[in-house]
Amino acid sequence: MLRIYKGQNNHLAPVDLLNGLASQEPVIWFDLFNPSSEETRLVEDRLGIAIPTRDEMQEIELSDRLYQEDGAEFMTMTAAAKLDSDYPAKVPVTFILKGTSLVTVRHADPKPFQVYANRIQRPNGAACETGELVMLGLLEAMIDRTADALERAGNEVDAISREVFRKSNASATKKTRDLQSLIEQIGQKGDLLTIIRESLVSVGRLVAYHVAIEGSGQRKAAKESRQRTKLIQRDAASLGDHALFLSNKINFLLDATLGLINLEQNQIIKIFSVAAVVFLPPTLVASIYGMNFDVMPEMKWQLGYPYALSMMVLSALLPFLYFKRRGWL
Repeated sequence: MLRIYKGQNNHLAPVDLLNGLASQEPVIWFDLFNPSSEETRLVEDRLGIAIPTRDEMQEIELSDRLYQEDGAEFMTMTAAAKLDSDYPAKVPVTFILKGTSLVTVRHADPKPFQVYANRIQRPNGAACETGELVMLGLLEAMIDRTADALERAGNEVDAISREVFRKSNASATKKTRDLQSLIEQIGQKGDLLTIIRESLVSVGRLVAYHVAIEGSGQRKAAKESRQRTKLIQRDAASLGDHALFLSNKINFLLDATLGLINLEQNQIIKIFSVAAVVFLPPTLVASIYGMNFDVMPEMKWQLGYPYALSMMVLSALLPFLYFKRRGWL
């Protein structure tokens, strides 16, 4: 899918592709979403560039993500998608700046793209005179979206923390089962924070590269662009620190949860150990009087059977009272 936006009164307006695109008509933003070969070729012919393929966008080498070619800047970042779902994902998004035009290439649909595209078409929306401003606006929308996701993740991590350290009179088996469910939630939040941190680091690298290109004198940066890039870098760094803090808290909760599970399991093993010790003396007494010897005085004693039972009960009761007094039961 190809969406084209042109400048109109310092704002963006969509171009109807059914009526064709005039060869001299200025275009601010080419948005390629899962593009076909025809759509890719149209943009390449219009700007004189080679758009990277999906496999090339997934390369992790910095030289394959941030480079210049044919007079254009090619900047690929890792964006976070599906942050509201249980299965967040990271997807590559490529920004190509050629003159005053911007090309975005993506094979997923992060929500900030939809939000920003709707916002810039409003009469009272932010001014977008160049493709660079559109790119900065998209990055700001991604930062805002990431901040909202971090806020929700922080609240959910706090809820998990209260659940882990709450006092409960539930049975050991039920508490262990609840803690196992918490481990799954902790794992999901850990995956989300990993994706967010990777996305924020990618944004920081992209903006730093763009600022370096501007500072090299190849393109004069407008005052507004410089201010916005500084804000994006600062926001990405601060959110990255917050994500790191939440990640450390998640690791702490994971260790604490595993420790609580070990304590519950040790408590169960402790009960079995105490029971084995308590019943060991009665077993000894029963074993002695179960021997088949001819000469055993108690065998012919009328009170031998009650005597043996009393010895078994007494030998079991004494260890039980001892353990109870020591607080082991």
